[in-house]
Amino acid sequence: MLLLGVLLLTVLAGARLLWGKWKLRGLHLPPLVPGCLHLLQPDLPLHLLGLTQKLGPIYRLRLGLQDVVVLNSKRTIEEAMVRKWVDFAGRPQTPSYKLVSLHHQDLSLGDYSLLWKAHKKLTRSALLLGIRSSMEPLVEQLTQEFCERMRAQAGTPVAIQKEFSLLTCAIICHLTFGDKEDTLVHTFHDCVQDLMRTWEHWSIQMLDIIPFLRFFPNPGLWRLKRALENRDHIVEKQLRQHKESMVAGQWRDMTDYMLQRVGRLRAEEGCGQLLEGHVHMSVVDLFIGGTETTATTLSWAVAFLLHHPEIQQRLQEELDRELGPGASGSRIPYRDPTRLPLLSATVAEVLRLRPVVPLALPHCTTRPSSISGYDIPEGMVVIPNLQGAHLDETVWERPQEFRPDRFLVPGASPRVLAFGCGARVCLGEPLARLELLVVLAQLLRAFTLMPAAGTLPSLRPRARCGVNLSMQPFQVQLQSRGAGVLGRGQHP
Repeated sequence: MLLLGVLLLTVLAGARLLWGKWKLRGLHLPPLVPGCLHLLQPDLPLHLLGLTQKLGPIYRLRLGLQDVVVLNSKRTIEEAMVRKWVDFAGRPQTPSYKLVSLHHQDLSLGDYSLLWKAHKKLTRSALLLGIRSSMEPLVEQLTQEFCERMRAQAGTPVAIQKEFSLLTCAIICHLTFGDKEDTLVHTFHDCVQDLMRTWEHWSIQMLDIIPFLRFFPNPGLWRLKRALENRDHIVEKQLRQHKESMVAGQWRDMTDYMLQRVGRLRAEEGCGQLLEGHVHMSVVDLFIGGTETTATTLSWAVAFLLHHPEIQQRLQEELDRELGPGASGSRIPYRDPTRLPLLSATVAEVLRLRPVVPLALPHCTTRPSSISGYDIPEGMVVIPNLQGAHLDETVWERPQEFRPDRFLVPGASPRVLAFGCGARVCLGEPLARLELLVVLAQLLRAFTLMPAAGTLPSLRPRARCGVNLSMQPFQVQLQSRGAGVLGRGQHP
């Protein structure tokens, strides 16, 4: 019986493959890369960039049972995602995406529709309007508390990646649920870590590439389902507590804001209405997209500064000169980046070299379209190679080098695409940029970053095919800069 089932699935997969090829007849498609084992490459974004030498910046390759189009240049990415954004705003509905999306109500993974647009508007309003006045002071306050905790570990090796992860999770917790205890922060932190580990496991990736594998026993899939049940239980508990305690017309946090507005916002006629499930998944997106991603970028920044102490020294001189060596209580001029040009340039350079989601999330065409003269049929999966575009030698001078000064010359360097662009641009970009500037500024004002035991961290990403461009674990030694940069009331 099992053998018969395998045979039947193989026949169906072959028929689907032939049907797909028949539908593409007569189209002027991008060139096809030979082979189907590209996912086994240890550094997939750079491998995809290398293929452009023979095929150009746009080509097709085979992943499992389907062709995908890969975009490797800023020009092709912006043509698709900005100028023709409606054509490329879709999201492929893979088995894991459907499972994670809670009945297709997810914002990041949901397919494009008018209801999706209304969901996006609700979440953006909560982030930029509902908590606009509290976002900046909250980030600064929690970062100052973070630096005070780090001061207790000054002189000893610190696993800075985990500390950043807890900090960014605390920021999202406070913005989403109000002033909560550390226990909730650790609960959500552990939940996100467990979910990302299980979701990025090879058994789940293979399921997305070869969907009929879902009919076979898969321990990785069972673990993912348990992680999702835990996620939903934690979020539902918070939503229930908010509904029981919130006051109409007032909001303490993003959850209050969304719960009170979700019943009033309706997508265009005939497209359904936003429900509490949409709020549930907005909360999930905030934690998944706003904790580990920012923490990883901060960790990459520290690693690069350890390798370039001369840049670190210049940053500290800029901070002392602009904010004063004894003015740790001064606000970081987030809204006026021209006051800290080197810090802004350093953040841009880290985002260029190490975009935390280097291949973004895959897009899907909503209707037939074209890129650079090639036909792109409806339903085609499109992968924007953001890291590849950032390393394009025709755009960037010595692109592999860490050179923040490239961004100090107005108009000399193009805008980085680390947060994506177009309709699917990351909604958390303003918060992430605020966190990167504030955390790095306060950290460098309080400490000099030193390699632990004289060992520099590796600048090579971990050899894996996960969504995030994660780095190899490392430790850093924080050397206090002394009384000149201590917080008010602190003593050396």
